[in-house]
Order: sequence, then structure tokens, then C-alpha cells
Amino acid sequence: MLFLLFRRLLMVAALAAFVSACQSGNRLPADVLVFNATVYTVDSAFSQAQAFAVKDGKFLAVGTAEELRAKYQAAQEVDAQGQFVYPGFYDAHCHFYRYALGLRDADLVGTESWGAVVQRLQEQRRQYPQAAWLTGRGWDQNDWPGKQFPSKDTLDALFPDVPVFIIRVDGHAALVNQKALDLASITARTPISGGVITKDATGQLTGLLVDNAVDLVSAKIPEPTAAEAATLLLEAQQRCLAVGLTSLADAGLDKPNIDQLAALQQQGKLKLRLYAMLNPTKANRDFYFRNGPVFQDRLTVASFKVYADGALGSRGACLVEPYADRPKETGFLISTEKEYRALAKEIAASKFQMNTHAIGDSANRIILSIYGEALKGQKDRRWRIEHAQVITPADMSKFGQFGIVPSVQPTHATSDMYWAGERLGTQRLKTAYAYEELRKQYGQVALGSDFPVEDINPLFGFHSAVARQDAKNYPAAGFQPENALSRPNALRGMTTWAAHAAFEERQKGSIRPGMAADFVVLDTDLLKAPKEELRTAKVQQTWIAGEKVFGR
Repeated sequence: MLFLLFRRLLMVAALAAFVSACQSGNRLPADVLVFNATVYTVDSAFSQAQAFAVKDGKFLAVGTAEELRAKYQAAQEVDAQGQFVYPGFYDAHCHFYRYALGLRDADLVGTESWGAVVQRLQEQRRQYPQAAWLTGRGWDQNDWPGKQFPSKDTLDALFPDVPVFIIRVDGHAALVNQKALDLASITARTPISGGVITKDATGQLTGLLVDNAVDLVSAKIPEPTAAEAATLLLEAQQRCLAVGLTSLADAGLDKPNIDQLAALQQQGKLKLRLYAMLNPTKANRDFYFRNGPVFQDRLTVASFKVYADGALGSRGACLVEPYADRPKETGFLISTEKEYRALAKEIAASKFQMNTHAIGDSANRIILSIYGEALKGQKDRRWRIEHAQVITPADMSKFGQFGIVPSVQPTHATSDMYWAGERLGTQRLKTAYAYEELRKQYGQVALGSDFPVEDINPLFGFHSAVARQDAKNYPAAGFQPENALSRPNALRGMTTWAAHAAFEERQKGSIRPGMAADFVVLDTDLLKAPKEELRTAKVQQTWIAGEKVFGR
């Protein structure tokens, strides 16, 4: 009897398996099927779908749940519960490595006075009394009463025995105390090119350093150990994943930094995809020109990040005409035109891109002209201008003429709008932060944030791009609204156009078969929601290569 019962159970199991196979119709295997969603594919037609399937880290098919279930048998089905799915967000210009290491610094962002900065530094020192340096980041004198740069006097009095280094929000100016100046051997007679060591009316050092002068002190700050850096990088990754970032262009790294990031990727710890821009040091150039670009699944190393000038907020941006609020100053170039021309020629002879930070209209004019000379009509080398903040009308067409990618950061416009007119004057301001005009010239714009200069949340940039408003939805009509981007184009700018700027548009940036299965699920329809709701949209899930890496 037991034998007969066992035979019957086997027959029932076999019949069930047969019925299941018949029902499946020999469907093809898939790893994940996402359904019940509004999917913005950001393909060439900007089409929408309701579902998609993923296999081996890539999108397999896109359509309706019925269509995909009829063809594929998914190991995991994900009900998006009617929410909105977009390609993974790509920040086309940020400083991820610097942001990660900065998590150990005093957070000075949003301080509304010099006194508030000092208070936060005192709190930081009480929390970490044994730290060799007291460091901080994010102050902006434009947010303070009087808008005057601070001096080191208070820092000298409060922290006479510990070197203090606090960098401005734009990363182009820093205030240090006397202890830090002494460690860097900086005196009133120290020569500097491409920067400023500020002195008061009596010739005494104020502690304020601008552009190349900042490096004289920052080079003395001890690097974290490999273990400390890894911990900070992985913490920074979690913050990025939580806001939907799946790819980052890290602007300005050296080979040891890249090696460390690559090691974390190979260990399976660092999931983010990285496009690393190299500092153009001789060591970096020698190694990478000899060995060629790197194109791996999650790491691209194919460009050099160059600085043409400084920042508008610290008056380091190089202008054609003097600053409206400093009639005797025009800013300055970080290096000489001769040096930029030689570097461009060297990079043009290689397989690398040249990506140049240019803020002022003079810096943009010089670099655009040098690009045109070096490229000699090669319009798909995708050399980039990073920021492209102030452009004269006569130079605007050069982006299209030479095939230069404008890589811009929309939140810069809404952060700077309160004081940019003071620096530039009314007429020159009209062709500053001109994102829609730049898009027309090249056909695309790559969008980033420049974090930690701005917030890491890409939705803040999306809102600034389409509404030209700050977090308080000011001004009501938008700042120079004629240069707002359409919502589809803003989404393209942080997905497929950002990928294009890195020669990666065939691998990622849209939800279509064969592309990397990087996507983000939001609770908000970015294409239709009221402008006031864009910054408060919440990321519900983030996926990279078909793996869920963040979820609420």
C-alpha cells in the first residue's frame, strides 16, 4: 500500500510539472519582471511602458505585463504599485571621492554668519579633540550680513595649537589659521601663480587663500588610511543610492584614487558606476597615455579634468570685462594659455577627452578657441566644458561649431542668482547659466550637481532646470525662465545625455533591450507633477544591473 501511495504521489507531481510547463509555453527565463508601473524609457522616442524584464544585469524586453509574462518566466516579479520608473540617474559632474572624505569634516553649509561657522567648528573640535587638523566645508560669505570674506583672527585665538582649514562652498577658496600657514611655510612673500594669498591693508596675511593658493595648505592635510577611506566611500555610496544615483562622473582624480575605487568595485562593495576624470598631472598622463583608456562595466577612465579659472563667488572666474562690483579685477586663469594649448594638443593626439572647468566668459572663450584649434574639425571627440557659466553671445555658437559638450549644473543658477548680478551686471547676466541656449547649440546638455558644492539630490537639479527656482520656489516666474529646460530634456540630461557625454549612451541611460538594467522607482511623476512637488519626490527603490541596491 505504501508503495502504491508513493507511486501516485510521483505521478501527481509529474502531472503538475507537465501542466506548468504547458502553461508556461516554454517561456524564456528572466531574472526580474517589473510591472504595474509608469515607465519613462527615455529612448529615442521618449516612449512609455508599463513593464519590463531584466536578465543578466541588462534590460531584456519592455512592454506590458501581459506581453512579457507570455514570453518570459521571471525568477522575481516586482509590483511597482503604480509608481514611476526612470533610468538610473547619472550625475555628469560631481566630486564623489572628495564628498566621501568630506564626511569627516565640519558641515558649514547653510551657515548664515561667521559666528555660526565658528560655533560649528568649536562643536567639531569638542567631538574630535584628538584630530590632527580641524577641517570644514561649505561656508559662503554671500549668505552673511555684509557679504565680507572672513579673516583668521578668531581662528588664531580659539585654535592656536591645531591647524584649521575650512573650504568655501565652491571649493575654490579656503580660510586657514596661522598654525596652518606656518605648516605650509606661507608668508607674505610667498609667490603664487593662478591664485591669491590675501593680505590686508597693512600687508598682513588674512588667512584667505584662493584657487592655487589653497593647494599649498591642503597638501599638508594627512590622507585617511585605506580602511578609513573605504568606510567613508561606502557611506557616501549609500547616500547616493538613496537619491537614485546609479552613475557618477567624478571630476578630478589621481590613479591611486581610481585604483582604490576599482578595488571596492571588484570586491562587490562599490555598486555605483563611475566615469573618472583624471587630474592632468604628469604621472597620470604618462601612465594612461601609455596604457590607454579604461572601459569596464562599472568604470570608465577616458578623460582629463582641467581647470581654466576659479569660481564666480570668490571672484576667481576669468572675465572679459572687469567685475561689476570690483572694477579693477577680472579674475584670472589657473595656468597660461600656452600651457592649455600644449595640453590640448597632447590630449588630441590620444584617445582621451579633455573636460575643462570654465566659469568666466574669458575662460570659456579661450578654452573654446583652443579646443577648436586642437580638434581640427573632429566633432565627435566630445570634449567638454564643465560649468559653462558665463558665455558671451559671440562665443555661444562655438559649442555647436566645434562639437563641444556643455556639462552644466542647474542648481548653480538658483544658488547664485541672489548675487550673480552684482558680480556680472545686468547685461552680462543675460547669457549666464544659459542652459536652454547651450542645448540648442550642441543639441544636448549633460546635467550634474557638482556635489559637494551643491546637494547630492539630482531631483533638486531637475527642479532648478525646469522651474529655475530655489527650494522655496523663488522667484515665482523663475530666474531667467527663457533658459529653463523642458521636463523631457531635463530627464534626458540626467540619463542618456549624461551617458552620451561619456561615450556610454550605448550601454546605459535608457530603459531598452540590451542596456544596463539601472533604474529608479519614484513616488512622483516628474513629467506631470506640479513644480512645487519636484524637490520633495521620494526615491522608493534604486536598482543597478538588475540588483536592488536601495529600498524604503
